[in-house]
Amino acid sequence: MSEFMNKAKEFLAEKIGNVKKPEASINDVDFKRVSRESVEYLAKVSVTNPYGHTLPICEISYKLKSGGREIASGTIPDPGSLKASDTTLLDVPVQVPHSVLVSLARDVGADWDIDYELELGLTIDLPIVGNFTIPLSQKGQIKLPTLSDIF
Repeated sequence: MSEFMNKAKEFLAEKIGNVKKPEASINDVDFKRVSRESVEYLAKVSVTNPYGHTLPICEISYKLKSGGREIASGTIPDPGSLKASDTTLLDVPVQVPHSVLVSLARDVGADWDIDYELELGLTIDLPIVGNFTIPLSQKGQIKLPTLSDIF
């Protein structure tokens, strides 16, 4: 009986491991707006759904790092769903408090941008499999807002 259970587990693991899964990529991270409390950046993420039915997105979690330290993090619960057999574009707002940006003055330098690493976790509810998280990461530079952006 034990041998049968082990073979059944191996069979299921192999079949589930070969199931098509949604794929995602970060297209862009750019300045969006300035408020009294923070600067908001917008990450644009494209997600391809290989299934013929919509898939619910459970949550999107994010961490924005600069200079090896975390400057912003959060989660977006229930951001919608993925279109069936199509690519869905998601906007992920990332808010960075002004106090954190001031502490990054060394990195800003003369070019008025910060080096960043954005880590996203896109959690999707797949039928039969359950919750599946697509990890994404991107490094680059984000321009800081200028006075003309503020006013």
